[in-house]
Amino acid sequence: MAELLDYLNYAVKDRASDIFIVAGGPVCEKLEKRVQALGKEKLLPVDTSRLITDLYAQAGRPMHLFLERGDDDFSFSVPGLARFRVNAYRQRGSMAAVIRVVQFGIPNWEELGIPAQVMDLAEATSGMILVTGTAGSGKSTTQACIIDRINCTRRCHIITMENPIEYLHRNEQSIVSQREIAIDTQDYLSALRSALRQAPDVILLGEMRDHETIRTAMTAAETGHLVIATLHTKGAVNTIDRIVDSFPSEQQGQIRVQLSMVLRTVVSQQLLSGTDGSLVPAFEIMHTNSAIRSLIRDSKSYQIDNAITAGGGEGMISMDQYLLKLYQEGRITKDTALDYADNQEQMKRRMN
Repeated sequence: MAELLDYLNYAVKDRASDIFIVAGGPVCEKLEKRVQALGKEKLLPVDTSRLITDLYAQAGRPMHLFLERGDDDFSFSVPGLARFRVNAYRQRGSMAAVIRVVQFGIPNWEELGIPAQVMDLAEATSGMILVTGTAGSGKSTTQACIIDRINCTRRCHIITMENPIEYLHRNEQSIVSQREIAIDTQDYLSALRSALRQAPDVILLGEMRDHETIRTAMTAAETGHLVIATLHTKGAVNTIDRIVDSFPSEQQGQIRVQLSMVLRTVVSQQLLSGTDGSLVPAFEIMHTNSAIRSLIRDSKSYQIDNAITAGGGEGMISMDQYLLKLYQEGRITKDTALDYADNQEQMKRRMN
């Protein structure tokens, strides 16, 4: 049976996005949203235990947290190969892991298909920018590209809080402090509160999980910092509703007012299968103009989609508009555009 480093090499060579180590089947890799085996030998629990113990040894990380809790996140590098982000967990009493492959260096945003108007967000100096989408939609990569643009063009202090760290940023024009949750700091909230005493200009927050973290992030944005954060939501409307709904009902009116003032942009993204077999990103971009601020304050978020559709002149684009553009360019099929559209009937009419 192949060793851990063999599997890591195979995945990097194949340009796979993930590696799966789960008892009952062979080690597998994911290529363009398709899972395929990296060999024929089925793993026994003793095999997965050995491979995951090797993962921890490679990362120089003690296993006691994983053994106590049943799941753990960490990352490590193999010199000359790549970085890897690991989620180790237990399933049916045996050890298992999913390993995300992260190439060294920051990817080229143009090659990835990130729009210029998303990269232009690096010019912002204050307020809150949210990058949203489901797991595996490319949020971390988009954030990394924006941070890299800031790092290469401005002299400032950037603090990132991630779990785990994926992309490593070298100091270019800026100073970049990268903090990994559970290793460099206790949790997101503690790291965020500490960051406000570390003279930051830009704060990247890997995830906003609770209302205390969201409140502190909004306060940081209010006090003149640029806060770039992630939420696992689909679309600007769901993002705004998720933030407001995370607070007790008696506080939601105040939060709407505060959010309307600090929120600058919501970028929502998803990854689609392209006509050439590659993955194609699709984006929704909402900038908060006076109309959208009023809708947020007045609890009329259901009207925001119309404001985004009408906001093309201000650099906004709805997900359906972006899907239609990708279809017209021949980058995705008609069925893919319809599958991911928010309004399928309207999309059909536009296609015809």
